[in-house]
Amino acid sequence: MLKITRRQAIAWAAASTAAMGFPAILRAQSLEQEKITIAVGGKPLFYYLPLSIAEEKGFFKDEGLQVKIVDFAGGSKSLQAVLGGSADVVSGAFEHTISMHAKGQPFRAFVAQGRTPLIVFGVSKKTMPDYKSVAELKGKRIGVSAPGSSTNVMASLLLTKHGINPKDVSFVGVGTGVSALNAMRSGQIDAITSLDPVTSMLVGGDEMTVVVDTRSVQETIDLYGGEMPSSCLYAPEDFIVKKHNVTQALTNAIVRADKWIQQAGVEEIAKTVPSAYLLGDPALYKTSLGHNLQGLSPDGMFPEDGAQTALKVLAAFTPRFEADKVDTAKAWTNDFVRVANQKYPNA
Repeated sequence: MLKITRRQAIAWAAASTAAMGFPAILRAQSLEQEKITIAVGGKPLFYYLPLSIAEEKGFFKDEGLQVKIVDFAGGSKSLQAVLGGSADVVSGAFEHTISMHAKGQPFRAFVAQGRTPLIVFGVSKKTMPDYKSVAELKGKRIGVSAPGSSTNVMASLLLTKHGINPKDVSFVGVGTGVSALNAMRSGQIDAITSLDPVTSMLVGGDEMTVVVDTRSVQETIDLYGGEMPSSCLYAPEDFIVKKHNVTQALTNAIVRADKWIQQAGVEEIAKTVPSAYLLGDPALYKTSLGHNLQGLSPDGMFPEDGAQTALKVLAAFTPRFEADKVDTAKAWTNDFVRVANQKYPNA
């Protein structure tokens, strides 16, 4: 039998590694699954910007992953894709993990993309030119992306804080794009709860009075009573347990994207995203982006009070929500993010 010394073994291993293209190949070999499908509802939104950056900058590939991103009409549809088995991971709203626990389905968020909801509530200058206070919205029509959505919950919370029962207004699903713009501009709705670029287009056109802007960290805390993280990657608990290395690789890529966004600045980001994201108006895109940067996560970490804030809001405004079934500690984790930040401290 040929005897191999420890020194020879190390040397041969090093040579083999170099020949195979270290480190990407070794990382790929350690992954439980290389091909991953991520479901998202509205990929071009700033809400999901880190996901697009991780894809465009090749951060997923650097981790040995072959990621396919499938864009759906909304967050609920992307969640359904994972529940139905056509996707592995959701890029969606943090509070969905709380909602799923309330339904007895354990999902866990493992890396943050947004630190605030990035939602703006505004009143139409067309139908309410003399607007003075939220109390005037009683009996009015309020546009939301979809009934039961995060925009709907935010509007309900604002109304309640000002003494209006959400049942005393009419919520109208208007989407997040051109349909939302048309609804405001045509006078079909009196107010809207929306995301950029719709928000910046309405403000830039002097068509909307801003009431609350949760692109701001402080305005988010004032409205929700605590920090309220938004977009994140989340998956079934079973996926995270069985595919720990994949989960870590996904986290590494998003943390790198989070940090790159904060360091790159508006001009560089606009050059990096797909041209279709600019909607033919690069100047507007960059203006909108500037308004949203504060609300994007700088490092992928979830705030300690985020899950409790989300639970409180959902319990108040979600019909038949069983809060007693929710253990918020099981709905999120910073464990993978801590490792990613150690690996990429200055990414």
